[in-house]
Amino acid sequence: MRDRTAQVMRTVLACVLLVEGISRTLAATTPAATPAAAPAPGAPTASAAVPERRSTEFGFAVFQQKCVSCHGNPAYERAPSPAALRAMTPERIYTALTTGIMKSVGDALTEEDRRRVSESLAGQFLGSAEQGDAAKMPNHCAGNPPLQDAGADWNGWGNGPANNRFQSAAAAGLTADSVSQLKLKWAFGFPGGTSAYSQPTVYAGRIFVGSDAGYIYSLDAATGCIYWSYRTQAGVRNAMTLGPIKTTAGAGTAVFFGDLKASVYAIDARTGAEIWKTRVDDHFATRVTAAPALYHGRLYVPVSAWEGFQARVLDYPCCTAVGSVSALDAATGKHLWKTYAIAQRPKPTHKNSSGIQQWAPAGAPIWNTPTVDTKRRLVYVGTGDASTYPAPATSDAVLALDLRTGKVRWSRQIYRDDAFIVGCSGSGRTDNCPKVVGPDWDIPMSPMLKTAAGKAMIIFGTKPGEIQALDADQKGDLIWRRDVIDDKPLEESLRPGSGNKGPLWGGAIDDGFAYFGLGAGGVAAVELRDGQRVWYAPLNSTKDKPVAHSAAATVIPGVVFVAGSDGRLWALSTKDGHVLWSFETARTFTTVNAVAAHGGSMAAPGPTVAGGMLFVGSGYGIVSQTPGNVLLAFGVQ
Repeated sequence: MRDRTAQVMRTVLACVLLVEGISRTLAATTPAATPAAAPAPGAPTASAAVPERRSTEFGFAVFQQKCVSCHGNPAYERAPSPAALRAMTPERIYTALTTGIMKSVGDALTEEDRRRVSESLAGQFLGSAEQGDAAKMPNHCAGNPPLQDAGADWNGWGNGPANNRFQSAAAAGLTADSVSQLKLKWAFGFPGGTSAYSQPTVYAGRIFVGSDAGYIYSLDAATGCIYWSYRTQAGVRNAMTLGPIKTTAGAGTAVFFGDLKASVYAIDARTGAEIWKTRVDDHFATRVTAAPALYHGRLYVPVSAWEGFQARVLDYPCCTAVGSVSALDAATGKHLWKTYAIAQRPKPTHKNSSGIQQWAPAGAPIWNTPTVDTKRRLVYVGTGDASTYPAPATSDAVLALDLRTGKVRWSRQIYRDDAFIVGCSGSGRTDNCPKVVGPDWDIPMSPMLKTAAGKAMIIFGTKPGEIQALDADQKGDLIWRRDVIDDKPLEESLRPGSGNKGPLWGGAIDDGFAYFGLGAGGVAAVELRDGQRVWYAPLNSTKDKPVAHSAAATVIPGVVFVAGSDGRLWALSTKDGHVLWSFETARTFTTVNAVAAHGGSMAAPGPTVAGGMLFVGSGYGIVSQTPGNVLLAFGVQ
């Protein structure tokens, strides 16, 4: 037993020492912050500087790489399982390293090392319980009246079951002529945050938004005053979805969302009180990163995973995490059905050169909000790449699931043979890696549903630069396929460009066109009838200084809104792509809640528009992006 305990101690020490190395590497490669500009309007900001730290998600890869050889290994029964560690608070892990059972290891670490280990395993920042509580902030709303229809909402990710990211002129309250007059009305700071990657939802005159520090906030849309906060078990990356709910206490409105520990919540929209909480997947690598979809009393929840991030390490039993969709009863959180993106459950295959058992098939995470086809009674999702070889037929695919049962009615694989694990090239290749390593293309964005040219089309973009339209009435048969980067049609046998040049997180559709921000930089508009590119706006991206515009686009009549990795927000004319307005968000802001805040990269969620105002989060502290922790609200003066 003593030998086993010593081995556990050595493994954990190796883990935390590696965190220090990764932290220094990230610090060396992180882009320098944009020089601060004059503060925006609002209440005085706190004097403390915004913490210079990265997302908790990086430490997860470290744990996977160096710690699972003991944690979760039956040979080391005293080492807590990954699930047990993930359930702990960062304070508990930190205490173990400083004054508890792991003090002998913690004494050999710097204070920053201990913090990073604690936060990465728990999925929360130390001190977030106090920092993020609305009770600790000024600027509380004077009252909290019942929610009333304000006549203009942006609900969930795509503002409707079709996920078209379109807002009508009446609900938008903005026009192509008035957009140039947009001014910053208020800014709200997320305490301790590094990624403002929860897209704001507008409902009944209120803003509902999550934070990576593990809090949900309800704010007044007009002023930014705070109604309430709710603390979750982990960071929240997805948009909030709101809808009616009936419980034993009566009828009301609930806020639905998921967190980075794969728990799903329903909380009261007026008070923030918890109604129910349900775990939709038990694998330690799974998480809910996209907003759930709500339809007729059912909540459709997508599940993704980060297992492939460091699964090449020979100590790791690769791979067992699989993407899925769960249907929950919106009133109770009860599971109604669950469908895995890969029907076959992972089974033991062989042992690698270190004697560690390997598994397959696995992968196909679902990064996008399900699209509900109310006419055909189907829900559509896009899947990611496989993490094991050979790649199953439902990886990099569009799946159509029965709304009632979850049964796969049809599937169409967009890219074959995409089995991918990060780092499996050159000297990083191990025998955990797929036999044939794929390009890591995925179907990252929500499919959009729109009738055009007499056909019901399922339209989406892909990372290498391709736009496709599938026939909803013909089980996903291809209608058209184009390379939006080079503006040319593609045959079934041809592949588009390489890398992340194309659309990533979301397009937007109006009556005749679809709009996509591109990873290679700029924005493209394509015709719905045939996918032909009608205009391209490079914005401020050049070959010498590329700026990714891979955040989701948003469209209102006459205007498409896009944002870039440099932190600039744009409004373009839908007619020809010329610039109507822009705003630099990668700077410091004075906030209404007196939290030190700054903007950064805008690389995932898009802007939301309702009631004459524009809302957007700025900051995306993932990989090489610039962190940020601010929510911005604009209106016409």
